[in-house]
Amino acid sequence: MRLKMGIPFTLLLLISLLCLWVGASDGANVTYDHRSLIIDGQRKLLISASIHYPRSVPGMWRGLIQTAKEGGADAIESYVFWNGHEPTQGNYYFGGRYDLVKFVKTVQQAGMYMILRIGPFVAAEWFYGGIPIWLHYVPGTVFRTDNEPFKYHMQKFTMFIVNLMKKEKLFASQGGPIILAQIENEYGNYEFSYGSGAKPYATWAAKMAVSQNIGVPWIMCQQPDAPDPVINTCNSFYCDQFTPNSPSKPKFWTENWPGWFKTFGSRDPHRPAEDVAFAVARFFQKGGSLNNYYMYHGGTNFDRTNGGPFITTSYDYEAPIDEYGLPRLPKWSHLKELHQAIKLCEKPLLDGETTNLSLGPSLEADVYTDSSGACAAFLANIDDKKDKTVEFQNRTYALPAWSVSILPDCKNVVFNTAKIQSQSSIVEMVPEALLPSASTSENEGLKALKWEVFVEKPGIWGKADFVKNGLIEHINTTKYTTDYLWYTTSIFVDENEEFLKKGDQPTLLVESKGHALHAFVNRQLEGSASGNGLNFAFNFSSPISLKAGENEIALLSMTVGLQNAGAFYESWGAGLTSVKIKGLKAGILDLSASNWTYKIGLEGENLGIYKGQGFNSPKWVSTSDPPKDQPLTWYKAVVDPPSGDEPVGLDMLHMGKGLAWLNGESIGIYFPVKSSEHEDCVKECDYRGKFSPNKCSTGCGEPTQRWYHVPRSWFKPSGNVLVIFEEKGADPTKIKFSKRKTSSICSAVSEDYPSIDLESWNTNRDEDPKDRRAKAHLKCPEHTKIHGVNFASFGNPTGSCGSFSLGSCHDPTATSVVEKVCLNRNECNVELTPEHFSKDLCPGTTKKLTVEVVCR
Repeated sequence: MRLKMGIPFTLLLLISLLCLWVGASDGANVTYDHRSLIIDGQRKLLISASIHYPRSVPGMWRGLIQTAKEGGADAIESYVFWNGHEPTQGNYYFGGRYDLVKFVKTVQQAGMYMILRIGPFVAAEWFYGGIPIWLHYVPGTVFRTDNEPFKYHMQKFTMFIVNLMKKEKLFASQGGPIILAQIENEYGNYEFSYGSGAKPYATWAAKMAVSQNIGVPWIMCQQPDAPDPVINTCNSFYCDQFTPNSPSKPKFWTENWPGWFKTFGSRDPHRPAEDVAFAVARFFQKGGSLNNYYMYHGGTNFDRTNGGPFITTSYDYEAPIDEYGLPRLPKWSHLKELHQAIKLCEKPLLDGETTNLSLGPSLEADVYTDSSGACAAFLANIDDKKDKTVEFQNRTYALPAWSVSILPDCKNVVFNTAKIQSQSSIVEMVPEALLPSASTSENEGLKALKWEVFVEKPGIWGKADFVKNGLIEHINTTKYTTDYLWYTTSIFVDENEEFLKKGDQPTLLVESKGHALHAFVNRQLEGSASGNGLNFAFNFSSPISLKAGENEIALLSMTVGLQNAGAFYESWGAGLTSVKIKGLKAGILDLSASNWTYKIGLEGENLGIYKGQGFNSPKWVSTSDPPKDQPLTWYKAVVDPPSGDEPVGLDMLHMGKGLAWLNGESIGIYFPVKSSEHEDCVKECDYRGKFSPNKCSTGCGEPTQRWYHVPRSWFKPSGNVLVIFEEKGADPTKIKFSKRKTSSICSAVSEDYPSIDLESWNTNRDEDPKDRRAKAHLKCPEHTKIHGVNFASFGNPTGSCGSFSLGSCHDPTATSVVEKVCLNRNECNVELTPEHFSKDLCPGTTKKLTVEVVCR
């Protein structure tokens, strides 16, 4: 829904007071104690999954939430994105991807809880940290400190969201799913920078939130001084050592980072599933009761919503559910088994007393026992190199390095964080050429794709916005209504200049605070430059072609996302700070203080041609051979959707930089810039030891982001208008759609780690571990079957999914065994039994079965 209003603050206060009463008969009583959240008198051990509603589309929400639930999540967590909901002051928007009410109700329909992080500052690698840009230009405003204009607008929006949730009866106290709400976000990381205004602001924010009387607790993450009753929480790769600031508060982990974000021009970060599981198990081992994965589904920064700057359009985050909505295996399934194992320990964990035991160097056990005698134990080996064997309660346990074993009955290991039993997969982007829409074909046999082209004029188009001596700040000028700002001036070159006689070229020197630049001289592109995710500023140096007489210099400055965090980040700037020309007879010509003409945005943006055939479109020029390597060019094609129903990405490998739309929906910024081939990348990642974002990087010398997610729900059966704006010049005929498919699945299981059915396991069963068998479980995606066996070996094979190799020990019947059990089935189990494999093979060797099958 779209609401256009300027609601007086006093009226908002009245609405808030009217909403204080809630129907207690249908609601839940949500409180907490030192151990956990308490819902209707029962302590709760909670697994939560971050899914940001505007980073996907409504057509995906139900499936994402269900996949999270199947992965063991009890709750869904999301920020509330202020600048998406109030893009201009007093004008509220809750439609499409921003339909917050629909998203929360979808969570409720799935039978899950909701954690609502209202903020309204969010960071989140989201542009401007989620705060509306217009607020920066309200006189006297300073963000996130004891500043009256900021506090007024922050409280107004917070109350608006609270009252919207109350109106829809979405707080748990009203019978809804919301069990926790958050105010502010990670302010403790920067509090020292705000001086005397910091503590009063944090205290005010907490008090303001509590006064909303929502009937559920409030949290503040990374806020060590969060005042009672607000719960302070932890955000990190590891939170086992975190301690709340009061003995009456539970230990919550609001951001467990299972991966990391990417920036344009950087490598691909990876966090192994074993290490994520280790961190989670350690957290619960040390008294944690709520773990939230940030992100569980990262999604996509559609429509220039990326922060950073230079955060990629993809916000995949290497999360358990990938950007396209598919479970990432084995991370998703390994964590699912972890959640099942932890849930088996819930009663003693939450109601019992704990005992910590040292089992040796880097070895420890935490044992929980409740009044009924129920017992659960966590055995940890925190050595990052050596596997170890320990004695615990008269039994022997093997503990791999950097691992935790979970014993729900203090006897049997049902899960070890380092031993992945679940299947992995190979997911491919299968290309499919852009096909002309049948509705635009002149005859049924026409196959060639027709393009329409519109070329921007470099420099000032239409009427100049203003003329000024000197270089202006970019963001304060555009206010992020566009990425683009033209700086244009001219110089006169005397015909007697030496460089003209010698055929030399002067050099254009530009300094910029960020983020990117295309330099045109006499309407010809002379070069481009940009900063990066670590350093937004850059220097540009390039020879340029000047002629005798008047020469136009047109510099297109660009933003690539907006800053999203940091002390006083709203004051960080972008744009040109110095422009000089070297190589003239008079020496270096400094143009920085010259007379500059400015134009905000592009003509195509102003005309709305990204809407395809929409209002005010210029006369596109039709062609079957679109120009290549031509800068500032808009391309349009009318295409059919890709076949099938798989998720879709737009392959922009052969393009330069720009923006893309489908049917008027903004896919976002594309920029397939390559990372440096001289950086450190790994072929295999060692999960052992503390993780950092640069520990397990891949993709050196490769494009940071090649594919750009196009949701299936954006496609029509035919007549889909694809619009591309290319800044630098490239080949649009090489653009393709690609379908994201699981082509192969793999399983690797060892005979010394037998499989356990965690769904049916209970602590009362009396089972001899020797009777258990390891089994390889293989399951293809829905509507596909196991078509063939690419690899199968029982023995000591090596490698990873997609690149397995035979070892020195191998049962030659392995392939036929797997084929017999699995071919033409959607899923199968291959047990490591004597009936299947020889028990006399390679005596004294612990053997494993490794399988890769094709799904079709």
